[in-house]
Amino acid sequence: MILKYNFSFPELLAHRQLLDISLQFHAEQGIPVNLYLPAWRPGRYELQQYARQIYNVKASAVDGTPIYIEKTERNIWQLKTPVNGIVKIEYQYYCAQMDAGGSWLDDQQLYVNPINCLLYPEHQDQLACELELQIPANWKIASGLPKENNILKAENFMHLVDSPLMASAELQHFSFTEQGTAVHLWFISPLDIKEKEAELISAFQRFTKEQIGMMGDFPEKDYHFLFQILSYTHYHGVEHRNSTVITLGPAERVFEGDLYKEFLGISSHELFHAWNICKIRPAEMLPYRLQEENYFRSGFVAEGFTTYYGDLFLARSGVFTTDEYLSELNTTLKRHRAHRGYWHMSLADSSFDLWVDGYIAGSPHRKSSIYVEGCLSALILDLEIRKATANVKSLDNVLHVLWNEFGKKGIGYTLKDIIQITEDIAWRSMQDFFDECITGNTGFDYALKNALEWVGCSLVEFETDELWKHAYGMSGKVVENRLVVQLIEPGSPADACLMLDDEIQLVNGWPAMSFLTSLAPKLEPTLSMHVNRKGRTLMIDLIPDEGRYLIQYKIERLAEASEVQQKNFALWLKK
Repeated sequence: MILKYNFSFPELLAHRQLLDISLQFHAEQGIPVNLYLPAWRPGRYELQQYARQIYNVKASAVDGTPIYIEKTERNIWQLKTPVNGIVKIEYQYYCAQMDAGGSWLDDQQLYVNPINCLLYPEHQDQLACELELQIPANWKIASGLPKENNILKAENFMHLVDSPLMASAELQHFSFTEQGTAVHLWFISPLDIKEKEAELISAFQRFTKEQIGMMGDFPEKDYHFLFQILSYTHYHGVEHRNSTVITLGPAERVFEGDLYKEFLGISSHELFHAWNICKIRPAEMLPYRLQEENYFRSGFVAEGFTTYYGDLFLARSGVFTTDEYLSELNTTLKRHRAHRGYWHMSLADSSFDLWVDGYIAGSPHRKSSIYVEGCLSALILDLEIRKATANVKSLDNVLHVLWNEFGKKGIGYTLKDIIQITEDIAWRSMQDFFDECITGNTGFDYALKNALEWVGCSLVEFETDELWKHAYGMSGKVVENRLVVQLIEPGSPADACLMLDDEIQLVNGWPAMSFLTSLAPKLEPTLSMHVNRKGRTLMIDLIPDEGRYLIQYKIERLAEASEVQQKNFALWLKK
C-alpha cells in the first residue's frame, strides 16, 4: 500500500493561489477513518492554524461515488462509512504565505511546505508516499526528495512533509560536491545570479567542509538550499531533513554588505541543523508528535548551539574575518541586552514556554531567547570546556558525542544527558554553568566575562550617544512619523511613569522627533513631556536618577593579550 498525493492548479487561475490537492489511500468498509492535518511544523515550536486555509474537502470511492466526510476537530476530518478499497480525498489549499515556513502559488511558481497542507489517514503515516506535481511543461522542480519525472517519492509521511519543494521555469541552480555529499543551491530570484556562482560555491563549500570536518560525516547523501530571494525586506529560514528554505530580501542588497553576511550566516545555521535537531534531537521530540505540543527544555541545544556554530563555522572556514565574526557576536549581545527576560525565566523554562506564546514579543521581559541567550550560553560553555581542559577538549566534542551516540542511533537526549556529557568532556563538574546559564535566571555577564578572558577578549561596557536611553532607560521607534515608546528597562526612571506604546509628542516644548534626532537644544535633566496614551493626553515629568540604563556591551580583543591568550584565541577560531 502507498499514500498517493497530487498537486495541480488551473494555469490561467494560478493568481487565485488555490492549490488543488488529492490523496488516495486504502480503507476498509464500515471502519471510520480519521484524517489528520499537522498541528505544527518542526523548526517552529508553536501550534499553527493551517486548517483555516483549507477549502472544499470531499471524499469519494475510486469510481466517483461520494463518501460522507465531516470535520470533527480543528484539524481532523472523519470518513464515517468508507467503502472497501481505494478512497480519494480532494480539497484546496490557499497558498499565500511567502516565508520559509509557508506555501505560495502564483503564475510564476509553486512553492509548498507540504506540512502546511497534507492530510494523512490515521495509522498509515508510515506508508511510502508519492507526490505527483501537475505543473507547466517548462517548469523545473527543486526538492530534497528523489523524483521520477514529476513524481516525488518519500519513505513515509514525515519524510514527505519534511521536504519542501519549489517549481518554476525561473529556477536557477548551482551545485558542488563535498566529501561525497552533493550540495545544491536553488534560487527563485528577480536577479540573474549566474555571475555570483563562483563566489557562492566557494563560500558554501568552505563552510560545508568545515561542518563535515568537525562532525565527521554528513547525515544525508545530498542537501538542497532552496532560496526565495524577494524584492522586499525579509529574513527567515527553516531547517529540514536534507534541505532548507531561506527567504531573504531585498534582492538588490542580498549579495552585498551586511545582508550578504546575514545570507551566509543563516545558510550556515540551517545546514548545521541537518545534524542538530533533524538527527540530534531531544527525547521529547523523538519521534515528532505532529498533533500536539512537544514540550522540551533543551532549546538552548537545538537552537542556541546551532546559532553559535552557524557563525563560528564561517569564521573557522575563513568566510568571515575575525572582525566580521566578532561583529556578529556583538549583534547577538545587543539583542541580549535589549531585553531582560533572563531575570525572570531561565533558558530551560523559556524553551518549554515557546509553546505558550510562540515567537511573538509577548509580555515584556518575561522570558529568555533560546536563540540569543542560547547562543551566548554555547559560547560560554565552549570556552569554559577549553579552559578546563587546556584546549584539549571543547564544545565540538560534546557535539561529536551527541551525533555518534544519539543522532546516529536514533536516541533522543535529555537535559540530564547534556549535563553528563559536558562534565565527562570537561573533566570536572559543570553544575555551576548549568545553574547560572541554563536553569537559573541570574544573567550572563559574569560568566561571559570570565569565559572571554581565556581567549584574550573582554566584555566592554559602553553607552549609546542617545541621552534618553542611558539616562532614562527607554528607547522608541518611529511609527508614521510619531515617536512611540518601544522598550523600558525595569527599575529605570522611564519605568516609573511611562507605558509601552505611549506616543511622546513634545519634550520640554520641542517636537519629540527633534528630541529623537538630537536636533533639540541641550535639555534640562528633567524632561517635561506631552504623552498620548491611547487617546488621553498626559503631562509627565521624566526625572533622571543616578543610575545608568540600557547599557550596551561589546566583545573586544585585549590589546595586551598574553601569548597564552593569543594561542587560545587562535585555537578557538582557527585563526
